[in-house]
Amino acid sequence: MEFEEYQLRQAIIEQCLWMNAQGLNQGSSGNISARYKDQLLITPTAMAYAAMRPEMLAAISLEDNAEWQGSHQPSSEWRFHYDLMRARPEVGAIVHTHSTYATSLALTRRAIPAVHYMIALFGGNDVRCAEYATYGTQALSNHILAAMQERKACLLANHGMLVAGETLTKAMWLASELETLAQQYYHALQLGDVVILTDEQMAEVHTKLANYGLGQTTEN
Repeated sequence: MEFEEYQLRQAIIEQCLWMNAQGLNQGSSGNISARYKDQLLITPTAMAYAAMRPEMLAAISLEDNAEWQGSHQPSSEWRFHYDLMRARPEVGAIVHTHSTYATSLALTRRAIPAVHYMIALFGGNDVRCAEYATYGTQALSNHILAAMQERKACLLANHGMLVAGETLTKAMWLASELETLAQQYYHALQLGDVVILTDEQMAEVHTKLANYGLGQTTEN
């Protein structure tokens, strides 16, 4: 194993531990993948993050055969990681969690509209909610691909949330931002009369945020 690959595998584990410590996920319910050359590295299925070691992550070829290698089977959700990375060459990492507020909204199958200008970070004027399908299925992957058109994130109906970023660090930063927005929207719904920003207002924000957060990390 090349040292660069080993470092990326270790970074995936560190991000798994970080997202649980921050309350973005619980137990081993979420999963993370990152692109390495012509394959994706992904967390194994049903394994506690604290027990995970770099060599335990599965590697899946991004070629047509989707063959995987490793000592442990890849996450049961590997299919949407694989399909999304193949469809979106700019995606370097994917974070999937069952975070409390994003999942709460997904239970109602609602999108997050432009209630805050930071929605622009995710590529449009809303964060869509993908239709429901059983976890780990091709049907779910297809729904996610549709919801992720021109987007960097989506909610998963009755399931959780998914974020894609150019790098592992950027993907986790966006996951944290999405959960914050979901929490704010959740509380605003309790008050009622949520005001949605107009397309014109959001267009201005998209211009201003074009390079925002490029250096963000989850460290410190």
